[in-house]
Amino acid sequence: MTPEQILRDALRDAAVALGAPADFQPQLERPRDPSFGDWASNAAMLLARHLKRKPLEIAQDLVTRLDVAKAGVSEAYVAGAGFINFRLAAGAEARGLVDILAGGSTFGRSNEGEQRVVNVEFVSANPTGPLHVGHGRQAAIGDAISTLLEWTGWKVTREFYYNDAGVQIANLARSVQARVRELTTGVAEIPEGGYHGEYIREIARDYVAAHPGDAAGSDLEAIRAFAVSALRHEQDKDLQAFGVKFDVYYLESSLYTDGKVEETVRMLVEGGHAFEKDGALWLRTTDYGDDKDRVMRKSDGTYTYFLPDVAYHLVKWRRGFTRAINVQGADHHSTVTRVRAGVQALGMGIPQGYPEYELHQMVTVMRAGEEVKISKRAGSYVTVRDLIDEVGRDAVRYFLLMRKSDSQLVFDVDVARAQSEENPVYYIQMAHARVCGIFRVGEIDATAITGLNVGWGALVEDDERELVKALLGFPALVTAAARTLSPHLVASYLLETARLVHTWYHKHHVLGEPEPILSARLALARAAQLVLANGLSILGISAPERM
Repeated sequence: MTPEQILRDALRDAAVALGAPADFQPQLERPRDPSFGDWASNAAMLLARHLKRKPLEIAQDLVTRLDVAKAGVSEAYVAGAGFINFRLAAGAEARGLVDILAGGSTFGRSNEGEQRVVNVEFVSANPTGPLHVGHGRQAAIGDAISTLLEWTGWKVTREFYYNDAGVQIANLARSVQARVRELTTGVAEIPEGGYHGEYIREIARDYVAAHPGDAAGSDLEAIRAFAVSALRHEQDKDLQAFGVKFDVYYLESSLYTDGKVEETVRMLVEGGHAFEKDGALWLRTTDYGDDKDRVMRKSDGTYTYFLPDVAYHLVKWRRGFTRAINVQGADHHSTVTRVRAGVQALGMGIPQGYPEYELHQMVTVMRAGEEVKISKRAGSYVTVRDLIDEVGRDAVRYFLLMRKSDSQLVFDVDVARAQSEENPVYYIQMAHARVCGIFRVGEIDATAITGLNVGWGALVEDDERELVKALLGFPALVTAAARTLSPHLVASYLLETARLVHTWYHKHHVLGEPEPILSARLALARAAQLVLANGLSILGISAPERM
């Protein structure tokens, strides 16, 4: 058992001795101020109603009855109206490092998800150009959420939904067609709403090379198919450079060719959830919390953008995904209510909050104090590849994850390139490299350190105790981040833990110290190495042993 579990059990035994229910589970939390101790509990307040006594009196009795030897407590005292603060004996908490050493690369994992299936859809960019930095943030968030869910026992399917149908694809085809014709006429008539990036010219040149019989660009359908294929390949290369892989690529066009869109409309009409008005077909989304009803099929016979999304999520549900998470930009906010209303109206027992949405704000890229607005190839925006080429994959991933997804993010290129404490990912990776260096310099096999027969009482320094607490808190941190779909919590945790590692490393020697200090500090260094590496792996970031 962990030191926390031991203390909780001892506190429960004391509470039961006072008359608490046998199944009483006291709560423990870390005090915000370390000077208050290692753990605090409001158990007395929770028991006040059951025992019909004042919390302060109950707290005092709990302290008196607590088996301090069993709990590993050196000091317990009552504060305020009935809180109990505990300080553990030297080494009592450090014994928990054995779990880290035994767990190794799996420390922090759990089976909370019980191998249930979940679909995480992210990026899902229209194949109309290279991935921009907003897609990059979505890729980092979606991939990290997927990994967090896997770490907590979920069976995750990563999915990319290709929007290969609709107005934007038509504009793409006409834009490439205009560039194809420009090659022979010298005149480019880009349609309204078309695409102007240099990559459109590249596609046009490649199309002519592959279709020499259509140098005039007459076959618009062939151009469309060629452009979509080329840009899908381009986006795949972007994702490969970013280290993101998908299990499923789903085509929006298949919803039409397979009849899923028409089936969805038929189900909604037959269920009494649709009505005709002004030549259009409307969905009664107000029955499900929307502020007004929405058009599904326009008077010209085409569908509005949310109807295929409803059909798509019907397909997800039928594929067995009773939990589905969509990571999308904040501009999709209005879609949430409409899609959920649509799937609710289908009447298939789909829960009210299906699918879940994690919406992220966009990214502002800065260099030398000024906003960077354009890419050499894309023209109108900064691409993921631009950033990776400039600062590296690890920095891009960390910077796109370090803030809560619904907050605006400023990506400072100069900071991301810096090899100093100013750069958070460099700072974290350096902490890992430093503890690795201890074993390299000492010619010690880190994997052979088990923590068995270590005198944990040697870890008496405050810096050591704080680092131990941080390392032991990693599993709870992973669980909380997975439950709330918040990978930024892992990024923040790593930065704070790296600070504790650097402080400890600078102030306290390891090699050359006498026993039992040497063995205890080597075990602490190994535990720090493992936790930092595990946390970085969740974010898709490398853990270098040298820097």
